[in-house]
Amino acid sequence: MTEQFAPLRYRQIHLDFHTSEAIPAVGADFDADAFVQTLKAAHVDSITLFARCHHGWSYYPGTVGPSHPNLARPDLLGEMVSACRAADIETPIYITVQWDEYLARTRPEWRVMGATNGMQVPNPKDQSAGGQLSATWHSLCLSNDGLFEYVRNTALEVAERYAPPGLFFDIVTGFDCVCANCLARMTEMGLDPESAADRATKDQALAASFRESMSAAVWHRHPKMRAFYNAGHIPKRDAQNFTPYSHFEIESLPTGGWGYDHFPTSARFARALGFDTLGQTGKFHTLWGEFGGYKSSDALLYECAQMAALGTKCLIGDQLHPSGVMNADTYARIAPAYSHIAALEPYLDGADQLSEVAVLPVEHVVPGASARSTMADDGAAQMLLELHIPFDIVTAEADLAQYKLLILPDEVPISGALSDKLANYMAGGGRIIASGRSGLSAEGQFALDLGVHHSGEVAYDPGYLVPIGDSLGAKVPANASVMYGRAQQVTLHGAKGLAEIQPPYFQRNWRQFSSHQHTPDDPAARSLGPAVAVTDQSAFVAWPIFSMYKRIGQPIYKHVLAALLDRLMPRRNLRTTLPSGGRVSLTRQADQDRLILHLLYGGPQVRGVAVDDLQHGVRHIEVIEDVPHLGPVSAEVALDRRPARVFDAITGKHVDWNWNDGIVTLVVDGLHIHRAIVIEGAGNEEGKLDGDA
Repeated sequence: MTEQFAPLRYRQIHLDFHTSEAIPAVGADFDADAFVQTLKAAHVDSITLFARCHHGWSYYPGTVGPSHPNLARPDLLGEMVSACRAADIETPIYITVQWDEYLARTRPEWRVMGATNGMQVPNPKDQSAGGQLSATWHSLCLSNDGLFEYVRNTALEVAERYAPPGLFFDIVTGFDCVCANCLARMTEMGLDPESAADRATKDQALAASFRESMSAAVWHRHPKMRAFYNAGHIPKRDAQNFTPYSHFEIESLPTGGWGYDHFPTSARFARALGFDTLGQTGKFHTLWGEFGGYKSSDALLYECAQMAALGTKCLIGDQLHPSGVMNADTYARIAPAYSHIAALEPYLDGADQLSEVAVLPVEHVVPGASARSTMADDGAAQMLLELHIPFDIVTAEADLAQYKLLILPDEVPISGALSDKLANYMAGGGRIIASGRSGLSAEGQFALDLGVHHSGEVAYDPGYLVPIGDSLGAKVPANASVMYGRAQQVTLHGAKGLAEIQPPYFQRNWRQFSSHQHTPDDPAARSLGPAVAVTDQSAFVAWPIFSMYKRIGQPIYKHVLAALLDRLMPRRNLRTTLPSGGRVSLTRQADQDRLILHLLYGGPQVRGVAVDDLQHGVRHIEVIEDVPHLGPVSAEVALDRRPARVFDAITGKHVDWNWNDGIVTLVVDGLHIHRAIVIEGAGNEEGKLDGDA
């Protein structure tokens, strides 16, 4: 499907323009020449422009929805499109869907009736029904045919008037609605309105139907026009759920509540599905809608370089002032990042990720597991990022033969066709690491041969891990390590134990407790069974170690995983001396017979701990500023043959390297934010690295 659409460009802006009717002279100071020159100076080659915003106002003289009552230029959108098109800047167009304040006021019967009576942007002082007195977006329900027709007619009107390369439909999701239409829909589907899981199923079905019908309507008349449906997260679902999409845009503002690990996790899922993809960050210090907020140039450079390293194009969110004047300071900060990306583009086109490890996420296997990933999935991704292990996030339908190892994090049930697929994967030499309840069937026994049998759940939380000798390496203490979770109890049936579960003296409760936190381990007590068990092809960790790492951040948990990866994959394609806060990826341009090693370091720091952006409550913010220069940094890459040369992608300068036993070891003299190192003439006839499956 994606082949029918023109490739996305690399340096895009998303120009928010949600402008209240209470603001006068909207767009009065817009200057087409200054607009384009600002974009050109910042190396921008694509910009998303607004047809209709969350306030429900159009910025062109449409026949479907009302134009902004104070629009000083009747066709502001048209002027922007014409100016950009003359300068060879692409102009995809934005249309709001479920947040439309004009419709919320004039068509109140289309409003969401939340099952929990919650508000999207809650004001605790507002006790009015549906948050009527809150300064917030009042969501609309997709169950109303009139809403679909309104958006469809807008989309077709915009497509025919302005011929954009694509349409961006914003806020296409579920709001846990139990309006009359939704209740009728659930009855037809045989679902229980009192079940949160059933309501989520209904919401997913409504959103899927909207996307399918909207894309069908647009593509019937404009088959090459891109279409994307935004909901703040790319859900890790089956590939067929994405047939209405031409591409992906990963909304992931690190400072806006997503954090710095959300994007790489989402990108490693999106690119594994083969979709042309835009990463989407923002110029804001906090989140969308922040006027007068700025992110440092170093942060934008790091975020865009990470997008490029993971095979996505780049998008930076901005917000146009109601006057229509672009903010020069914003684009001065964007320019260094996009200049860097422009120089890298010859080494980005057609580059595929090289990943030895795959993660089958809980979010994919357990329907409705989370709105934005799960603790287990996030913890697995965070560990692998910090250990510098290139990985993909995959679906159950993926071709696993290309991966040496598969991780099943904490809560991945196995049955039926998936059980057979994983058994075949292991029969073909694939290796599996499972933790917690992963691998268990509905009957409570392991559906995979991991060399252990399940016998229940340990009664203690927390418990303690005690390694057997030095089996887990020097970084895992020989003494008991506290494990903040509840372990599964197993017995060995072919596996070898590498660590034991040591109980505390007793479970802490009001009747008996000791010290400030939890009860100490009881050295005289009998082990409760294996904590870590391995075979030649598998490893099992009794605790939900990935979600524990995400919650607690104890490095020992990561070192346990590192020891298991070293045991199951002794020869890895990539190793580096980057610190754990650094990020690494390896890509291949097969047609150029070259690999590109991306090394990044940003060092986010917590700078604000009580930020309230009115959408996500009070939270902390990580800031990238004053990024240190690192170096030298070394890396080892396993290759099939000696490379022809190794050089820096930006400068073309030679990078020192040596070759020994199928390993090229290179030394980068210095690293500030990002280096892309090209290894030329390194692939074999099949384009594989040494040791690839």
